[in-house]
Amino acid sequence: MVSTEPQFQNVFVGFLGSDEHGCIRGIALKCFFVSDLHGMVQKYDMLFDKVIEESPNAVFLGGDILPSGFGTVMDIEEFLEDVLFAGVRRVKESCGDIRFFVIMGNDDPRYYEHHLVKADSAGLIDYVHGQVAEFWDLFVVGYSFVPPTPFQLKDWERYDVSRFIDVGAVSPEEGSRTVDVPKNEIRFGTISEDLQELGKLSPPERTIYLFHSPPYDSCLDMMDLGGRMINHAPVDVHVGSIAIQRFILERRPFLTLHGHIHESPRLSGSWREQRENTFSFSGAHDGAELAIVRFDTDDLSVASRDLVVRD
Repeated sequence: MVSTEPQFQNVFVGFLGSDEHGCIRGIALKCFFVSDLHGMVQKYDMLFDKVIEESPNAVFLGGDILPSGFGTVMDIEEFLEDVLFAGVRRVKESCGDIRFFVIMGNDDPRYYEHHLVKADSAGLIDYVHGQVAEFWDLFVVGYSFVPPTPFQLKDWERYDVSRFIDVGAVSPEEGSRTVDVPKNEIRFGTISEDLQELGKLSPPERTIYLFHSPPYDSCLDMMDLGGRMINHAPVDVHVGSIAIQRFILERRPFLTLHGHIHESPRLSGSWREQRENTFSFSGAHDGAELAIVRFDTDDLSVASRDLVVRD
């Protein structure tokens, strides 16, 4: 079984900045981004068909990739082999070496992570949780953990900036896990500390960060709570990561990709935002359609989001 610790590896690189449009000179890579497909076979089929049709340079899968209560009830190992990996092979046989950058999300049991690690070792995908991958003149870094939620599965949950949890959330020290994790890591580990190490892997100005959690207090992290109160305390509709918010503001990465909160684009009216020179996109969607975010690394300001339905 793979280690439960994020595996941070160091890379020494030079500096190249981006302008207010998210442009890096000399870079022109066409990319797809999707998130929170929850093992829905029809959505994966639509995704692979679109990838074959348009042949982007890379596809980013932003977590919550496995079957769950939202999608099919097929066996997870069967899904990985017969749907996800088979689809990636079909794309590569048809289009050549399109890169697939993948992380897991809070709804994905970490017990199955070793299948993704094995697929990475075989060159089928790039599994990037806690890792850096070179992507032409850019870099990709992934991170799956989210702040504490009300859900019981805690494989991919961490305290955010302290041991505080929101009203209605369940502590990472409670709930259930599918892999063993040292108690001191569960009790004292934070997303904030992890991001300090992630920021050392590559220059943020040239890095695409594939996060599952959105940043706090953004148009990407709004939950449909409808004025809900718990013990007379109002529940914050913004449920993203304060640590990720601070990382974006302080380190100003080239691009950040997020998922996790399905209804946020509908509630906020936007799937994207820009802070300083950093663009942030959400691939989450709460409808039956497949949401595909398309972006070119030579000009992030013209990124688009389409809702795809089966013909």
